[in-house]
Amino acid sequence: MTVKSNSFKIDTNKNFEIIDITSKINDLLDINEGIVSIFSRHSTSAIVVNENESGLLSDLEFTLDNLITDKYSYSHDRIDNNARSHLKSFLLSSSESLPVKNGKLDLGTWQSVFFIELDGPRRSRTVTLTMVGE
Repeated sequence: MTVKSNSFKIDTNKNFEIIDITSKINDLLDINEGIVSIFSRHSTSAIVVNENESGLLSDLEFTLDNLITDKYSYSHDRIDNNARSHLKSFLLSSSESLPVKNGKLDLGTWQSVFFIELDGPRRSRTVTLTMVGE
């Protein structure tokens, strides 16, 4: 069993943006069988697995915006005016651990891996892959 790592950068163009990173991860996998941890190194972004359907993706943005609205004054905004982004990140996750089979992510039929920008646009967001397997 070996442990390997790799990373890649993402530039985002919007304040809220969902980017399908499934193919990028598959391109960088360096194990045939095992597990990969996919981690965003930023506290105002997220890594999630779900269906890549445009209505569902817009529903996620709508839901997050309605759960964490701008009608409140948040304490963290005194520091850098992005409390809503941090709070949304708390509800999501900064990482996912997924199975790898035959050198590719072993996802369900409709599943994709997404990087979600919550405080963009940003340059050089880093996603780290840690692979454990053979």
